[in-house]
Amino acid sequence: MTGDGAGDKKRAGAEIARLMAAVAAHDRAYHRDDAPEIPDADYDALKRRLIELEVAFPDLAAPESPTRRVGAAPAEGFGKVRHRVAMLSLGNAFTDEDVGDFIERVGRFLKLSTEDIEFTSEPKIDGVSLSLRYETGVLVEAATRGDGSEGENVTANARAIGDIPERLTGDAPEVFEVRGEVYMHHADFAALNAAQEASGAKLFANPRNAAAGSLRQLDASITAARPLRFFAYAWGEVSSLPADTQSGVIAELGRWGFKVNPLLRRCASVAEMLEHYHRIGEDRAALGYDIDGVVYKVDRLDWQQRLGFRAREPRWAIAHKFPPLTAFTVLEGIDIQVGRTGAMSPVARLAPVTVGGVVVSNATLHNEDYIAGRGSGGEPIRQGRDLRIGDTVEIYRAGDVIPKVLDVDLARRPADSQPYEFPHQCPICKSPAIREEGEVARRCTGGLTCPAQAVERLKHFVSRTAFDIEGLGAKQVESFSAGGLIAEPADIFTLEARQGLGEIDLYRRDDKGRPTNAKSVENLFGAIAERRSVRLARFIFALGIRHVGETTARMFARHYLGWSAFAEAMTAAASDAETRDRIIAIDGVGAVLADAVIAFFADAHNQGAVARLLAHVRPEDAEAPKTDGSPVAGKTVVFTGTLEKVSRAEAKAQAEALGARVSGSVSARTDLVVAGPGAGSKLKKALELGIETLDEDGWLALIGG
Repeated sequence: MTGDGAGDKKRAGAEIARLMAAVAAHDRAYHRDDAPEIPDADYDALKRRLIELEVAFPDLAAPESPTRRVGAAPAEGFGKVRHRVAMLSLGNAFTDEDVGDFIERVGRFLKLSTEDIEFTSEPKIDGVSLSLRYETGVLVEAATRGDGSEGENVTANARAIGDIPERLTGDAPEVFEVRGEVYMHHADFAALNAAQEASGAKLFANPRNAAAGSLRQLDASITAARPLRFFAYAWGEVSSLPADTQSGVIAELGRWGFKVNPLLRRCASVAEMLEHYHRIGEDRAALGYDIDGVVYKVDRLDWQQRLGFRAREPRWAIAHKFPPLTAFTVLEGIDIQVGRTGAMSPVARLAPVTVGGVVVSNATLHNEDYIAGRGSGGEPIRQGRDLRIGDTVEIYRAGDVIPKVLDVDLARRPADSQPYEFPHQCPICKSPAIREEGEVARRCTGGLTCPAQAVERLKHFVSRTAFDIEGLGAKQVESFSAGGLIAEPADIFTLEARQGLGEIDLYRRDDKGRPTNAKSVENLFGAIAERRSVRLARFIFALGIRHVGETTARMFARHYLGWSAFAEAMTAAASDAETRDRIIAIDGVGAVLADAVIAFFADAHNQGAVARLLAHVRPEDAEAPKTDGSPVAGKTVVFTGTLEKVSRAEAKAQAEALGARVSGSVSARTDLVVAGPGAGSKLKKALELGIETLDEDGWLALIGG
């Protein structure tokens, strides 16, 4: 371009805008619609011209430019993205009756007739969840689900997927996080695996694994070369919503440029929902992509908001799963795995068999009763048929669920087979293995002296839902533990210092002594350094306390807000019955859970291990609810009796959202008791203690409901 500089820049800007639109349109035609409109050479010429202009006028190069989809230098690693709205999983229904129960629960919660509630019904895509953040209609960030709270930043890779628009069409809100599923068509998957085989590369097990591996490439050009697709079906943080129903928002996503599933339907009854489910199930083989069920959601968004969430899943949605896939194979052996709490879990070693396109060689056997043909209550299962080595067994799997042994074919049982004797001794440390009354698992009594338990605790500590240390997976933990490099969590955070002092050597060296894995070691040290500060819930969960899962850890974090308050309460409870009672009174905590946590903090070895860990790691305080002006913030509230205008679950959710602590029992520390008809001993105790009591109307008036 020649002439005055301002004029050149103006003309360049106009041409860049035109070329961006043209290249993006041809990308969609090629990647999304499989219908290219121009020859490859013409497309390449358009793209080359766009690159030339962006190089000449770098300040005119837009972040959403299609030239940034591919060809960028590989990233050093994925950064972390904290989801502003958690990406939760769904509860499951496995039978038509389960769906009916779900609808009844929704009706009870909302205090409505189920005939008045409409639902959406759509296929559940068996792919990889992805969240896309748009600001002023432009894609600015993409993140995987991760643990639901924090995922990996895969923005460059998302830009390489043809189904994902760089810029939304129409009048989009200021901020809108679109959520959906990355997946792969069966034909595309077969072609990809054929190419992998021809090049001598590793084959993918199924389309979902191929999609996940393709999305997480450090080089976005590899992602772009893979045939990935995307269905939009939900949203996260938004500045405003374009409709007041689930179906209305999804329709708007389609108008903004996303592919939405054409099989989504609105259903006015359970009969319509089940009819749609069974029709999709019959036609699933012809869809061309994998689904593992149908998802139902309450259509009205104001009702979704009222229903809210429990633990890791919404109350207003459920996944109706398809029946599992089965196959027969030979049970060649039974291995015993020892977990971090000493539980001994039997695993079936199988003659490899393909089930639903996946080769299965191991399956869970649950516990010794399951092998013997007994249920947890002593009742017969499989009509009392036991499982023996050499048996021909039926296994099943559903989606990503661990394969299980379902039944045995007695007609093919070897004549010399013998009943399996479950070991009464730990296979690793040879300590006695006992089964306490009421327990289904037999446990190694070796405790922290058992190498298997120590390694499993370390694996748990670094797992994705705990500290999530990139580059330190289960195999690396096993190697480091076997080499004497780590024995407890604190040792992980001293690796770099010990390497610097020459006490250990993590490098693999060539014949001249030069390190061949320097970059990997450097990345590991960086990943460990990133976790010297970690969210309180992750820290609590990572300790591996018996009975403390992710949900329980989040509950403790939400209740105590800080590590010191939590640890002090658990330590004091060992000798103070009143403190123990207050822990048990936390809504969702019972005596078994409370005693397990109290016992953990009372153990001298655990105290030392935690103290050494805290010398290197800072648990972040949990975020307190935003309760400005809340009349119940910081108060302990107990609900008793029948509530008539809102359900008990909804009332508890309201109280917690306003910063109250909901307790299951009344004590001198209770601030308020909300009593409905039928209130009994809790109301009586509250009156005896002089605690303030309200009826349901009084509660709603207090909180402005």
